[in-house]
Amino acid sequence: MNIVVCIKQVPDTTDVKIDPKTGTLIREGVPSIVNPDDKHAIEEALRLKEKFGGKVTAVSMGPPQAEDALREASAMGVDEMILLCDRAFAGADTWATSYALGTAVRKLGFDLVICGREAIDGDTAQIGPQMAEHLGVPQITYVRNVEMGDGKIICERALEDGYERIEANLPALITVIADLNKPRYPSVRGIVEAYREKEVKVWTAGDINADPQCIGLEGSPTEVQRTFAPEPKGEGEMLEGSTEEVCSQLVSRLKDKNVLR
Repeated sequence: MNIVVCIKQVPDTTDVKIDPKTGTLIREGVPSIVNPDDKHAIEEALRLKEKFGGKVTAVSMGPPQAEDALREASAMGVDEMILLCDRAFAGADTWATSYALGTAVRKLGFDLVICGREAIDGDTAQIGPQMAEHLGVPQITYVRNVEMGDGKIICERALEDGYERIEANLPALITVIADLNKPRYPSVRGIVEAYREKEVKVWTAGDINADPQCIGLEGSPTEVQRTFAPEPKGEGEMLEGSTEEVCSQLVSRLKDKNVLR
């Protein structure tokens, strides 16, 4: 079984700051991590490989430093690493990104593609479903349990008030949530091999035969006009006293602000 896991290197969001003049993220000095949901995707791919055999390939799109995310995946047990890195990919929105990733995945060949539910730096949850559309395969999102058999994948898809059980023919694509598993830690030997022995293959737009009109800014139907940090709303006020006194004060404050009448 050929399993492809799509991962992303993201800023550690607890440290993200925005340049007030340019409106762009300040990345200097900000540590980067593997997107948390993607670690669950890696773990599930490795579990399926251990159970059914095959190969796991991790694919990422980003600048050269995104190699670190791929090497962490390798240290966990991934067999092959592919980095899509080309100036032509710059400025891509989710549609152009999913096209590039899908084109690379098609070149690799696959039985199953696993993605994290969403990336914490964008929170769109669009890449996985859009990749499935580009690839022309069935998709199951918000997966919390996976079973395989007879050329099919059977998943429990999380809902607000429960779950639904969905079956799809392979090849297919799934996006997973944290409830699915607990990611393993990279082994010492895995870390050594990932950084000393394993190669990160770097593919350009030409390597995947990407249509220039479908990647980067030119291939992006949406564009971010401005990014900014909301102005602080001021300090909060702590109400003190008994339950009745606090409730009375709260109602009075809300009336003063015309929230209640």
